[in-house]
Amino acid sequence: MSQLDPPGAPYPRDPGLTGAIWEVPAGRPLDLPGRGTTFVREVPGPGPHAPVLMLLHGLAATGGVNWYTAFEALGRHYRVIAVDHRGHGRGIRSPARFRLADCADDAVAVADALGIDRFVPVGYSMGGPIAQLIWHRHRRRVQALVLCATARNFRGTVRERVEFFGLGMLLVAKWRVPAADQVRNIVEDLLTPDFGSPALRQWILDELHRNDTRTVMEAAEALGRYSSHQWIDQIDVPVSVVVPDHDGLVPVRRQLKLARALPTAVLFPIHGDHLVSARDPEAFVPALVDACELAVTRSSSFSPGRSATGADPDRRAG
Repeated sequence: MSQLDPPGAPYPRDPGLTGAIWEVPAGRPLDLPGRGTTFVREVPGPGPHAPVLMLLHGLAATGGVNWYTAFEALGRHYRVIAVDHRGHGRGIRSPARFRLADCADDAVAVADALGIDRFVPVGYSMGGPIAQLIWHRHRRRVQALVLCATARNFRGTVRERVEFFGLGMLLVAKWRVPAADQVRNIVEDLLTPDFGSPALRQWILDELHRNDTRTVMEAAEALGRYSSHQWIDQIDVPVSVVVPDHDGLVPVRRQLKLARALPTAVLFPIHGDHLVSARDPEAFVPALVDACELAVTRSSSFSPGRSATGADPDRRAG
């Protein structure tokens, strides 16, 4: 990768981690006719026929923030596209209320704009429901799915809904904190633990400052209403499910229910919490690469509309 965003020298990695730098591909605006202008980061991959991964970030994050530790490793094997969702980062700005279904349609519109037919949606947290909806709404376009730190149902108990990425704090802020800057500060404290690198933290904060506060709050509410339990067992493409074993924000039992509900799922348990992609990339990135590799490999024996009856939902990788 020859260019970093923001411009300048590469950010040094946390001294407590192995390796030298994180490289983040520079992004660019992308016009989606009839929808608006979004923002994508792209790694071209090893060649023109490489499988395509569409990286879908979580609530209040951006494509860069959610996946910055994984671009380089994934880009060795795949063409990688990371998109900023509506109201997040430099994603589409719209007066319409945030809908997860619109984000799913946006992702397909990105594929259309880039000349991509079939691709693998890779969803993290909120990106998981968006990935599921891409299959539900555009089945022919989906080669396989990779779902990380996510669930089929975010309705949960009151406590779970309050804990998810500080959903309760966001909703309280919506009613009690009139200043947008104060809301942003709450979100930043939730999403940027001390990774030990001031330059990296500043870059993350710069990314999060681009979020539209109203849309992020609406996204939190939309996520709290989401459930795919009525149709998720119909998914007929290979699915890899990456489950952090100490996730306190999306309860592990809900992630395991997701895997059991998917007749084609293979489970990739890893050690870590909900922010494992940034806190422990040495655990997360290899598991993500393996999860993508298995999903893509298995897809050669699947075709859109193929029944997956008889697959083992408790199968684990390794």
